[in-house]
Order: sequence, then C-alpha cells, then structure tokens
Amino acid sequence: MARKLELYYYPECPFCQRVLRAIDAHGYEGIELRNIHADAEADATLVRVGGKRQVPCLFVDGSPMYESLDIIAWLARELA
Repeated sequence: MARKLELYYYPECPFCQRVLRAIDAHGYEGIELRNIHADAEADATLVRVGGKRQVPCLFVDGSPMYESLDIIAWLARELA
C-alpha cells in the first residue's frame, strides 16, 4: 500500500533545501510539497497536526517527522 507523503517546507530554509536536494538527486516521487509561506492552509495544518511551526516536516500517513537528516535517512531507507 502506498504511503501518503507530504513535505512541509519554505524555500528560504537551508534545512528544507537540503531535503529538497536529496529528493531531486534520488528521484523520489510521490511526495507532495507544501510551501507554508505560499499556502496558508498548509501552514495551519502544520501547526494543528504537528503541534509546531517547524520545517522541514515530512508527514508520513499523517504523522510528522522533523529534522532534515532524519527525513533524508527515512527517504533513503523507505523509497530506495
């Protein structure tokens, strides 16, 4: 069964850029990108569901995962 993956980010964040570069470099597909600076609903969802406004945040089937290196490691392990 496919997982629902959503990456909450904003373009100016260097930690978000680290995750986005890894996604591009490895060709990971199926990750919905949600820019919290361009999408007020995404920003509200991040805080409501995750409990804080911290990016990058990868929601895996609705559960938040923070920290860029943890996200990159998870993607490498689960999507490789």
